[in-house]
Amino acid sequence: DKSGLDFADVHGQFHVKRALEIAATGLHNLLMLGPPGTGKSMLASRLPSILPPLTEAQAIESAAIVSISDRRFDAENWLRPPYRAPHHTASAPALVGGGSNPQPGEISLAHNGLLFLDELPEFDRKVLEVLREPLETGHITISRAARQADFPARFQLIAAMNPCPCGYLGDSSGRCHCSSEQVSRYRAKISGPLLDRIDMHLEVPRVSHQVLRKGLPEGEETSATIRQRVIQARQIAMQRSGKVNSKLSAAEVKQICTLTESGHQLLEQAMNSFGLSHRAYHRILRLARTIADLAGAEQIQINHLSEAIGYRKLDRQG
Repeated sequence: DKSGLDFADVHGQFHVKRALEIAATGLHNLLMLGPPGTGKSMLASRLPSILPPLTEAQAIESAAIVSISDRRFDAENWLRPPYRAPHHTASAPALVGGGSNPQPGEISLAHNGLLFLDELPEFDRKVLEVLREPLETGHITISRAARQADFPARFQLIAAMNPCPCGYLGDSSGRCHCSSEQVSRYRAKISGPLLDRIDMHLEVPRVSHQVLRKGLPEGEETSATIRQRVIQARQIAMQRSGKVNSKLSAAEVKQICTLTESGHQLLEQAMNSFGLSHRAYHRILRLARTIADLAGAEQIQINHLSEAIGYRKLDRQG
């Protein structure tokens, strides 16, 4: 990866790297939850380094969007998936597109790539609600009195947030004094329907001083090594259905994401105890399929399914 950002630079956080590898393989949307300074932005910025390069057709699409925006086209890295990280003060037109002569916004500039939203609850709620449609359809329609514009917006959403208003809930420092009501109000800034469209909810804890002090152990994998696994597992999905697992339709999920009897029981139990929606049910199955592909397994096993269920953390607290 020409950006010079590599997963080998990240100390510890193995379960986070594992989740990002799964997300990269199936293009699953992911939300990282953790106190400030745990490396959420650092991890997100390294995600492009484990993504396969764009196909020529995708690269041409992305270049076409840049050409009608006021951005400069980067010819040298044109096969690299776009990575956009707008600030939480971004207006709705800046994020989703708009203006009197409609211009593509950040979500279209992130087409075929990644949109990273840091401090997710700090974004204007109305702006976040507009994301629901493109997350579902892969495009955004902007209507103005004079004309209507339709821009592609097939992006992978990676978001990060603090667990509470002060940021330190659950942190070993014991610094958090937020009441449960304050925590609920803070998290309610992200609506249930938007959360439903995020496949993976992930806790990013603080890395211990021992891990940081030891420096890089031999076990830190490079982005190139992880990317190889991502490409291999993604090829399995492409050969099977012609698309990444997160894009499977409900009918395809039924056909491709089959479970064993004990798998059905486990998922039913999770649905009932966490009160999961129909949409979350399908997202868990797509995610389990990606985890099985990474393991080279033809059938979704119980351990693949339970790992996928484990990534619905915020549903369980909802």
